[in-house]
Amino acid sequence: MKKQNLYFLSIVLPEELCREVILVEEYIAATYDSHRSLKIVPHITLKAPFTIPTELHEEVMQWFAQLYIATPRFSVALKDFGCFPYSHPVIYINPVPNPMLAKLQSEVLNQFLKAFPEVKIMPHEVSFKPHVTVAYRDLSQEQFQLAWQEFSSRRFSAVFEVLEFQLLQHNGSKWNTIGIHPL
Repeated sequence: MKKQNLYFLSIVLPEELCREVILVEEYIAATYDSHRSLKIVPHITLKAPFTIPTELHEEVMQWFAQLYIATPRFSVALKDFGCFPYSHPVIYINPVPNPMLAKLQSEVLNQFLKAFPEVKIMPHEVSFKPHVTVAYRDLSQEQFQLAWQEFSSRRFSAVFEVLEFQLLQHNGSKWNTIGIHPL
């Protein structure tokens, strides 16, 4: 089997806002025993994690560098919390619906599909539901019920400018930014 690299594309939140979100994640880790979200910088996913054969790394880098994005810079407002109450539940901070964010994700996804048609696209990528995850994967159903009781009425509010988005690669233990695409 060929060796694969793991990548994804996202909008990484500005540093000051990252610190605010990390405080929420740390609280959830301490109170509800969900630590997984602390392993990655706070972000909004544009293209979910995907694998590409290691020998095509330079092709991925070149594709990312040559992307043509027509979406101009824009603002994103974050407001309160939401959840995906799946078998592996997720709690997240809601971005306020934003046509520019949807346009950017659509542009990125469409160009990705043209460049890498062999990579499977997940249904949730086509029906884009942007979010900033604060608890997932290791949040048990029992702890989710308790956490959601609190976070369903908890408030969060912030606005930030989207000036760029990132290509991240997993190195076996953590995600690292390997490319930045300005808007």
